[in-house]
This record gives sequence, C-alpha cells and structure tokens, in this order.
Amino acid sequence: MRPPEIVLASASTARTRMLTNAGVRHCCDPADIDETSIKQNWLGSPQGLAQKLAFEKARVVSLRHRGALVIGSDQILALDDEILDKPGSVEAAAEQLRQLRGHTHRLISAVSVVCDDQELWTYSDHADLSMRDFSDVFLHDYLDHVGADVTSSVGAYHLEGLGAQLFQSIEGDFFTVLGMPLIALLNFLRHKGALTL
Repeated sequence: MRPPEIVLASASTARTRMLTNAGVRHCCDPADIDETSIKQNWLGSPQGLAQKLAFEKARVVSLRHRGALVIGSDQILALDDEILDKPGSVEAAAEQLRQLRGHTHRLISAVSVVCDDQELWTYSDHADLSMRDFSDVFLHDYLDHVGADVTSSVGAYHLEGLGAQLFQSIEGDFFTVLGMPLIALLNFLRHKGALTL
C-alpha cells in the first residue's frame, strides 16, 4: 500500500522546512480561518486555544484533500495571563519586545492531524523562554538588522537567527519553539505508516 498523502495546512516556511528537513514528503495548502474571531471568543487556556486553532486549520483543509493526513499547527505566546499576537509592524515589534524583555514567557505549540474532517491525533508542548533585560540601543540595533521579517512572528524573533541573542535561558524543545512539536508528530506519522524512511 502507498503511504497516505500528507498536507501541511500552513504557509509557514519554518514548519514546511522542519518537515522537509526531517524527510517528510508533503504539500502545503494554507488554511483560511478566522483566527481573530476564535481568539476573541476563547475562554479557555492558552494551550486549549493553540489546539483549537491547529484543529480548525487542519479540518478546513482536510475537506479539500480526501483521504490525506492534514497537519494543522499553531503557536501561542503567553506572558503571564496575556496572549500576544504577531506584531504586524516594526513599531509593534519594538513595543512587544519591550514588554517581553526581562521576563519569562511561554510558547505553546500544538499540532493536529485530521483526515476527512475527523481529528486522528492532537498534541501540544510548551517551552519557557527568559529574555535578557537588554537596552533600547540593543533593541533598535536588533530591529535594524532583522527588519520587517520578524513582524510575522509572535514575539518578534526567530530563535534560529539573530533572535537567539535576545535570550538568557530557554527551557523546552527546540522544535516547539520553532512552532511545531516535530518529534511527537514524526512518531504519530510513523505509527500511521505515512513515513517512507
């Protein structure tokens, strides 16, 4: 039997790179869901929200790919009781980094695998990241170097790049920080016979 088709319900270059580098053959079909509405109406935990968003992304895309294993993933940044969104502009990124510096925040990454509108598996993990209490001079130099690219990432950093210099300590899985708990996902896909390696 041929392994099932794998579809990533995302346009995230970080997530598709993770899958590609791990040898997972897949295609990408970004989900179009109203994340803002889901977040505004959410009354549960940040972990539950990440799982809900991951599931909804995978569910919507599964309707377009019958018989495929559709992977949805989402990441939530929680600072104490506040959930932060992607900054969207360099100015908002600077404000978000001022809010995060000198504090520990939590990144929660969730993944959901759906086939034909039915969730087969879900998983979430978290990492705790402590930012240095860096100066405004460092902050402006950092943003000058990374540019608008970080405005599409919650927390305004890419840990695999210059963003690593923002931190004094990180507790948790590297892939979870990048946006998807990859090892757990690979274990599930292997169990389903979806990996050829």
